[in-house]
Amino acid sequence: MLRSQLSLLMLVAGSLSAIADDQRPNIVILFADDMGYGDLACFGNTKIRTPHIDQLAREGTRFTSFYVSQPVCTASRASLLTGCYANRVSMSGALNHLSKVGIHKDEQMLQELLKAKGYATACYGKWHLGDRPPFLPTRRGFDDFAGIPYSNDNGPLHPTVPGLPPLPFYRGDKIIEKDPDQAQFTRRFTDLAIEFIAQHQHEPFFLYVPHVMPHVPIFASEAFRGKSNAGLYGDVIEELDTGIGDVLAALKRYNLETKTLVIFLSDNGPFLSYGTHAGSAGPLREGKLTTFEGGVRVPCVMRWPGKIPAQRVCDEPLMTIDLLPTLCQLTGAPLPRRTIDGKDISPVLFGEKNARTPHDAYFFYAGDELHAVRSGKWKLHLPHEYLTVAGPTRTDGKPANHGQQKPEAMTSSGLRGIASRHGYKVAKIELSLYDLETDIGETTNVAAQHPEVVQRLVALAEAARVELGDSLTKTVGKGVRPCGVSE
Repeated sequence: MLRSQLSLLMLVAGSLSAIADDQRPNIVILFADDMGYGDLACFGNTKIRTPHIDQLAREGTRFTSFYVSQPVCTASRASLLTGCYANRVSMSGALNHLSKVGIHKDEQMLQELLKAKGYATACYGKWHLGDRPPFLPTRRGFDDFAGIPYSNDNGPLHPTVPGLPPLPFYRGDKIIEKDPDQAQFTRRFTDLAIEFIAQHQHEPFFLYVPHVMPHVPIFASEAFRGKSNAGLYGDVIEELDTGIGDVLAALKRYNLETKTLVIFLSDNGPFLSYGTHAGSAGPLREGKLTTFEGGVRVPCVMRWPGKIPAQRVCDEPLMTIDLLPTLCQLTGAPLPRRTIDGKDISPVLFGEKNARTPHDAYFFYAGDELHAVRSGKWKLHLPHEYLTVAGPTRTDGKPANHGQQKPEAMTSSGLRGIASRHGYKVAKIELSLYDLETDIGETTNVAAQHPEVVQRLVALAEAARVELGDSLTKTVGKGVRPCGVSE
């Protein structure tokens, strides 16, 4: 009798487990590179046609105050996949072919957590978290990888730095091509994504597509060149939109729409110094490489039919650090053993009544410098130097000050070294408070009118310094962990 009861309990438990597994969503993250807040029709662009992302927004929710932790490639991706501020895992700035670092092996990344839960995993596009063997995607939880290890300008096509080595294209952990045709990148990654969906339609999967475009140098395939009303940059965005539409069509073809959470966003704001080869920050101030809204607030759309409300606009502040704990909660995957900074935002995603961001504040770093804090409607900029476009922009794919100064070598450290190669100059902002509800463009400093708000946000910033460090105040963060190093 006892044995039969135990057998029955095991059968019931197995059935419940099977039901739970069947309800786990597939996860698709479509990640643009340097796309601006104002580049999409559903975010106000009137020249570039983006019908598929617009459809995604109609069928899901458009998040209008969604942030990245740093306004540059590597740091932004580190936060997305670790659930940590990039400074906590010592992955600030942007890596290049000379970098010997990557995410430390003891950090548990999103794809590793999902893989351990039975998910098939793939990454197609730009990795940018280390090109040494221990840091490659297939060594860090992805079953399949195809793409480039760092930015597409890190090769002979760099707009200002000559003599760089060939740009490698990987499949798995092997280089299969050098200096690939960049005009084929968007189609190539889209086709791989569709193939992956077809192969894994009967099991849970995590598909991460960190597109290379529209990072400079920009390219569109022959089918899209000259077809937009916004020059080559518009062509590039419209091809991206078509590729995203093809991925969505594949989900529909295999009856996976209601089983799949789709997230579309950008890694940071637009590379404004490249003029007509760069995107638009819309109503936001500045762009990539700065912690003004144009650098860290990105377009974001999410769809999961029946779960995430359709035709909704959500202006609640959220950040990429929150995606890992949220996706772990939705899939039943365990959280990382180590401390993370993100929190579960599923109540906000699902539109629950009175749901709010679970954070008192978000913090914005540029490299190892703490520049800004957002809490509620308030954004406080601490005194710091920042990078702004150095003069009139151009139409030929070269940065604003091309030929005016000698760019620093690729070995230059920090954002300033990167910026000197890309047409920026240094400016300075003093302690400044902005009300983002009434001043999304950060134009009017109201610090003098709200000293109590300034005091509260300065205290939050000081707590962040203690935990995550701040080179401006020479504070060593007690919660900072080392990155991995490979010779």
